Amino acid sequence: LTTMEDARMEPNIPPPKSTSQQDALFSMMDVFLISLITGLFTYWFFFRKKKEEVPDLPKMQSVAAPVRDSSFIEKMKKTGRNIVVFYGSQTGTAEEFANRLSKDAHRYGLRGMAADPEEYDLSDLSRLSEIDKSLAVFCMATYGEGDPTDNAQDFYDWLQETDADLSGLRFAVFGLGNKTYEHFNAMGKYVDKRLEELGAQRIFELGLGDDDGNLEEDFITWREQFWPAVCEHFGVEATGEESSIRQYELVVHTDVNMNKVYTGEMGRLKSYENQKPPFDAKNPFLAQVMENRKLNEGGERHLMHLELDISNSKIRYESGDHVAVYPANDSSLVNQIGEILGTDLDTVMSLNNLDEESNKKHPFPCPTSYRTALTYYLDITNPPRTNVLYELAQYATDASEQERLRKMASSAAEGKALYLSWVVEARRNILAILQDMPSLRPPIDHLCELLPRLQARYYSIASSSKVHPNAIHICAVTVEYETKTGRLNKGVATNWLKNKVPDENGSNSLVPMYVRKSQFRLPFKPSTPVIMIGPGTGIAPFIGFIQERAWLRQQGKEVGETVLYYGCRRQHEDYLYREELARFHQEGVLTQLNVAFSRDQAEKVYVQHLLKKNKENIWKLVNEGNAHIYVCGDARNMARDVQNTFYEIVAEFGNMSQPQAVDYVKKLMTKGRYSLDVWS
Repeated sequence: LTTMEDARMEPNIPPPKSTSQQDALFSMMDVFLISLITGLFTYWFFFRKKKEEVPDLPKMQSVAAPVRDSSFIEKMKKTGRNIVVFYGSQTGTAEEFANRLSKDAHRYGLRGMAADPEEYDLSDLSRLSEIDKSLAVFCMATYGEGDPTDNAQDFYDWLQETDADLSGLRFAVFGLGNKTYEHFNAMGKYVDKRLEELGAQRIFELGLGDDDGNLEEDFITWREQFWPAVCEHFGVEATGEESSIRQYELVVHTDVNMNKVYTGEMGRLKSYENQKPPFDAKNPFLAQVMENRKLNEGGERHLMHLELDISNSKIRYESGDHVAVYPANDSSLVNQIGEILGTDLDTVMSLNNLDEESNKKHPFPCPTSYRTALTYYLDITNPPRTNVLYELAQYATDASEQERLRKMASSAAEGKALYLSWVVEARRNILAILQDMPSLRPPIDHLCELLPRLQARYYSIASSSKVHPNAIHICAVTVEYETKTGRLNKGVATNWLKNKVPDENGSNSLVPMYVRKSQFRLPFKPSTPVIMIGPGTGIAPFIGFIQERAWLRQQGKEVGETVLYYGCRRQHEDYLYREELARFHQEGVLTQLNVAFSRDQAEKVYVQHLLKKNKENIWKLVNEGNAHIYVCGDARNMARDVQNTFYEIVAEFGNMSQPQAVDYVKKLMTKGRYSLDVWS
């Protein structure tokens, strides 16, 4: 203001006679004028803005709606679809089921599309009734402790917050879960319940698939009752037998620039040569293995500790997070498939979606070679699902083999039993099926179209970023077993990791990886006691927890009691991290180290037995110390037995009935004081 006033006054005002009077006069006039001008400007600015903007708002909304890229309604109208099958999928199974249901639709004169909820605006569900004979199906997997899968998180958040009127929506839900987990099929149950609450009409009952039993059979049983319900609701009939419909067409590239061919990348071409953060499922980081050592001293199994270098990756992790690694299939299995089908595996090809409107242009990154597809992109080691057998049956030239394949793919009780015994229980993978059915020789491109994607494997991180900011540690056991047919089956990821040894040039020691955040977290206050229960490789996250508590002590923080219950088979065979744990115990970081050796004596001793032995101390830590409890490892037996032990301890020392004790433990879970990181 001072400079503006000086500039304005100099040319207009003669030399003052009474400077003090004039200074005061002009100061007051200036203040008055400036205030007036400011006031008028403010009034004009705000009121003019309102007048211009208010009428434009409805126009902007009405123009934006039809051109929204994320509208699945517009896409369905454009392509003549009336059934949309959304999938919440972490390992690809729910996506596979969604694709099967969408393909089924043509048999009833309907047209379906599978859709990733992450790619669309799900608030458009209220508009689905604009399409005749429309139906939304949801194949929803439950991840972790009752959580939505990554791609269904936004949909889940929307369902929780919305008050949309879905009264015109017709829907059905099939959930994918595992009964060994505490929150069995939580996501499927929630979606089914919430859609009904919002006014949507359920046209068929909720399906609950159990991966601990036979998920494939659960799905088939639900599906064979689901379609008749759809027919009845819409007044349509099946058009005939199931027919094999190719979703992709083969294009062989005879003259192709090899710089444009995928060699194993998950997303962007050449992303492994030119790494750019941020790193995630579609853009994994190539971490070099700095260390790979055997942890156990004896026994038949191979337990290993790996250290991955994440320097310069900008990857951040917390104790309790998971590291996902993308493995590769055994080259000998890949070569045998190539030989048995008489194929040149180095042929460069693309599989292009015949539906040009589909968001999914290829089943895996293309163009690529058959060798790359079978090595990095396709699951060739798990028993194939019934839809794969059905599609392959047409290529069996022997009538009895063709009939056998069709029977196993049918919904008849005899067929289901045959599939269960011959494929699932015998653990026959696609190579074993080809070997045991000499007349079955499908075109390799159709086989590649049918096989599911090879999935990332998750491991609990066995380190703390406070201590190891540039490294992620993994603790794993190699999977290897003999099947009922006498074949030796090997776990894809663990055997691949076993061979990742540090070398000078580093080419053989690279692991594509990314970090998946977890809810398995140390308490916010370091002074809170922790009780950790993790037999076998379930020790992994607790190594990170203990490292972090040691680091906090070094920083001068008050650290509460740190109690570990660990279990293994034999003390001198598979006692993992024995030296590290002994050192932490000696230093006082680990206040209690309780180890159960299950096979070192006549009667087996497990972690739950040690918990019972120390039950008074356990109750004191939980009840008086507000301790946090952590359980990591096998869900089917160990986690359940440990939980039952806690029910007993709470009932005894809390003077509670069994139902009250169960309720007490469930409340600990709700409050985040009883956390699980388990697998089946």
